[in-house]
Amino acid sequence: MDVTVIFTLLLICSLTEAQLQQQPDPNSNSYLKPAGSHVEAGNPSEHQQTCTQDINAVLREMSASLAGLKVEVKYLQKENEAKTRELELLKQQDQAKEKELELQKRELDKLKQQDQAHEGELITIKASANITKNQVEALRREGEVKQVAFSASLMDSGYGDVGPFNAKTTLVFRRVVTNIGNAYNPNTGFFIAPVRGVYHFVFHIHGHGHASHPTGAVLFKNGERTFVAYEYQPSHFASTANSITLLLEVGDVVFLRQWENTRIYDSDSHHTTFSGHLIFTM
Repeated sequence: MDVTVIFTLLLICSLTEAQLQQQPDPNSNSYLKPAGSHVEAGNPSEHQQTCTQDINAVLREMSASLAGLKVEVKYLQKENEAKTRELELLKQQDQAKEKELELQKRELDKLKQQDQAHEGELITIKASANITKNQVEALRREGEVKQVAFSASLMDSGYGDVGPFNAKTTLVFRRVVTNIGNAYNPNTGFFIAPVRGVYHFVFHIHGHGHASHPTGAVLFKNGERTFVAYEYQPSHFASTANSITLLLEVGDVVFLRQWENTRIYDSDSHHTTFSGHLIFTM
């Protein structure tokens, strides 16, 4: 029941009361009762009481409805507040999730950068490893080249004299004892420098004493004459020796030539020898 019904009831009660007030007093002289008529006059207080009771009933019903509405409103308010708090909590959780997601994204970006850095480092390490490998290989080859030494005697077997000759003749030391690096050729008597560096050479020359034929040899670097070993006596055995240190370029040739009109002796005792070795590279 709404407010319109209440106003309608109030209006009806007001009109009824006004009609009752306009009716003539039955105790008054002016009230004439026609003959033969039968009229019953109602009690105004009874009508007013009935109207008041209806209004009170409506008011009680309205009060009860209003109380129920208030309770429902409070319940809805509480529910709304709970929903609001829940929504706020969800918002906070969502913000926390967003922050966590952003943190994870930054962490992922950081990991990607680290991964890229590691890839770069790996490439650098691989390149360094390749360089190191090449360096090791170069050092190994250089080490092999640096190991240069030889020693040989004039005759491979037997004994006897070599010479005399009318011109300087290359001596070929055929019995090779040591030839590390294979820089000495026992077929030509040439030592060919495999690497630029400083080399040391020693040569010993032995011969029979003779009045007409001394003993001697000269060491050549390429076509240049360097040091000489020479001995002369008319009888008995005679020996001479010399040594030299040379800076050689790759491909330089070092060899011994017998001096003209000389004799050189050798046997299985290896009296006449030619030796050399690399001291250090340059």
